[in-house]
Amino acid sequence: MQAAQSFTAKHRFARSTARKARLVADAIRGMSVNEALELLQFAPQRAASFYLKVLKSAVANASQSEAVNLNRLFISDVRADDGPLLNNRMRWRPGPQGRAMPFRKRTSHLTVVVSEAPASEN
Repeated sequence: MQAAQSFTAKHRFARSTARKARLVADAIRGMSVNEALELLQFAPQRAASFYLKVLKSAVANASQSEAVNLNRLFISDVRADDGPLLNNRMRWRPGPQGRAMPFRKRTSHLTVVVSEAPASEN
């Protein structure tokens, strides 16, 4: 019996904070690919559309191998890591009493890993 293959897709420098993207990642972790695609299609979060594209890309990577049954794919790992600040710097907004208040435009690196579930023995 061979070890299960895994297929990876990434979206780097996504314009969403990692904290918000982790909410979507936690929702789809461990799901079958078909369930996750359906959930992401109707999720209202902005990161859901990013994860939808990344998941479709991971499935397309898996479809390149003829030995993989696409109907048995599940999400084995999904991550949202911190990326750099946009243009690698902080931005400034007007604050009270003539001050300048800093704010950060954050990015994130989104990763999806799909694997084939082992065949159930009946």
